[in-house]
Amino acid sequence: MTSLIIDDIEIWVQKKKMKNIYLRVEAPQGRVQVSAPKNMKDEAIKMFLISKMPWIKKHKDKYKNQPKQCIREYVSDESVYLWGRKYVLEVVYLNKNNDIKINGDKLILQVRENSTVEQREKLLNEWYRENIKSEIPKLLEKWQKIIGVTAEEWGVKNMKTRWGTCNVRDKRIWLNLQLTKKPPKCLEYVIVHELVHLLEKSHNNIFIGYMDKFMPNWRGIKKELNTFIED
Repeated sequence: MTSLIIDDIEIWVQKKKMKNIYLRVEAPQGRVQVSAPKNMKDEAIKMFLISKMPWIKKHKDKYKNQPKQCIREYVSDESVYLWGRKYVLEVVYLNKNNDIKINGDKLILQVRENSTVEQREKLLNEWYRENIKSEIPKLLEKWQKIIGVTAEEWGVKNMKTRWGTCNVRDKRIWLNLQLTKKPPKCLEYVIVHELVHLLEKSHNNIFIGYMDKFMPNWRGIKKELNTFIED
């Protein structure tokens, strides 16, 4: 993958085995990426991007103007989310084993008194990981039967620019840990999206047709996923 600068905007370019050129502005940072056929000349790609600059700038501004997530210190009275529901964080300092539990609208984080921000964040992320890993298998089982494909392997990791990825060759799916904070239908949408890539690698009309067939309301869920901002 290479990058080029047009109107002070960095654009990442990847050439693939495909027929059409595909442009996207990725949530949540507004990263611009274009996928183009391997035999397409660099100058032709550049001219295409220049013609699309009004569209690119419009979509980058959309992400730029969204409220930004605050810097977290993982202390009492901060807001935290699980499956789209907002909780008030209550940090309890005890020299016992670390623990997390929910009590009403509070998420209680039990840690040692000398714990650091990084340690509290790690504990919470490990808890998020347990939650999302308990949900993924049943959603995969459901949708693999409906779509008629099988993911040979799946995993969870923190990703800055994508909610999920699919390695079509190895049939491997990765899901973003941050999906644990979103409403459950968002995780389901991303799983369907990545499984459909096992039928169609590119985001073309065939891919969109499959999405419309299997999950007719996917556009609304995608919009909600990309506008759901923590406070």
